[in-house]
Amino acid sequence: MKSTYIAISSQDTVDIVANELRQLGADNIETAYASVYFEADLETAYRLHLRLQTPSRLLLLVRRGSGSTLPIVTNQARKVKWDEYFRPDSTYLVEALVGDRGPEFPTANQLSKAVRQGIEDHFRKIEQPLPRVDLKEPKIRVVAYLHGGQLTLSIDSSGKSLHKRGYREDSHPAPIKENLAGALLQMMGYDGTQNFYDPMCGSGTIAIEAAIRSLGKAPLIHRRKGDFGFEHFKGFDSQLWRKVQDSCRQDRLSETPAKIFAADIDRRYVEISRENALRARVEKFINFRAGSFFDLEAPASSGILICNLPYGERIGQKTDEQMVEFYKSIGDTLKKSYAGWTAALLVSETTPHKFIGLRPKRRIPVDNGGIPCRLLVFELYAGKKHQSLDTNDEAPRAAPQSNFEESTSSI
Repeated sequence: MKSTYIAISSQDTVDIVANELRQLGADNIETAYASVYFEADLETAYRLHLRLQTPSRLLLLVRRGSGSTLPIVTNQARKVKWDEYFRPDSTYLVEALVGDRGPEFPTANQLSKAVRQGIEDHFRKIEQPLPRVDLKEPKIRVVAYLHGGQLTLSIDSSGKSLHKRGYREDSHPAPIKENLAGALLQMMGYDGTQNFYDPMCGSGTIAIEAAIRSLGKAPLIHRRKGDFGFEHFKGFDSQLWRKVQDSCRQDRLSETPAKIFAADIDRRYVEISRENALRARVEKFINFRAGSFFDLEAPASSGILICNLPYGERIGQKTDEQMVEFYKSIGDTLKKSYAGWTAALLVSETTPHKFIGLRPKRRIPVDNGGIPCRLLVFELYAGKKHQSLDTNDEAPRAAPQSNFEESTSSI
């Protein structure tokens, strides 16, 4: 039997999430605002929780309907067979989200109380003890969303946010979330058969996610027992769960089809990246090096370069003139040393990125932790095609080969 789930994402990555769900076997996929609805049987659902790289959360849908008044909300919640999801010892929390603001609309707190009342009424009706509310570490997290008079009730099946793979320690001033890194890779069509390079890797997230994707590795395979919300559902099938886990482990490749490179000007971050990659168990597949993007040679003659460009205090720039010079240097380096590459630069909308001096093939809106950004995609052709991108600059010279592999042990 199939159930309906909701994959939560930023609005900018909805289509990416839908495509990934389609590739991994989900059915009846429908996109909505910052979410994707889909159907899956239990085995497929377990596999999706391990293998999805781009959404932030998965919810099991239990009811949709009118929520025009709080009594109607309570009645809707009362109709859900909560005992099919709650164990006798389950604790729970109602997370309420309201999409409308104003005195005529209920608050999140009022919505939460109305749903909780419905849950308690259900257990009273079937003469079972009421489950206990736990605000800190609930076993079951009920999610109530009310917008435009329509109520959606679901249960969080992912538990911790899916970007929390378990390998990264937040020791970088501006880390990119793992699921966003995965989305950037898919936006660029990266499938692991192309060389990959992040020249300003920070904590290493994008390169690590590239290695995970290249290997066909399940991003969430190293989560600890009990970290997924569905493990606390009454209908949890532990034998099927082990079978799916074993299958995902067997599907992983032993080597990446192409090379993966990562560098940073700060040697400390290179070491942090290496440690994170080690925890993700992909360290041996990434070639690390310390050095400036402007000084290091291109690591290969072609490939995909993705970089979350630093800005503001991250690079110690405090004047507009310095920022302009920084972005000019980015463009100069790409033109001179990266012919044959496709480069994707994630930039804040407030930065002077136009001074890169290249005409992007695509400008993709991206929300990076609440910061409005653009992913600027450049096809760095050799010869005349490349010159046409910026006729004010000299044609690029062929990209020299790098000694990344030789330098990895010296950092």
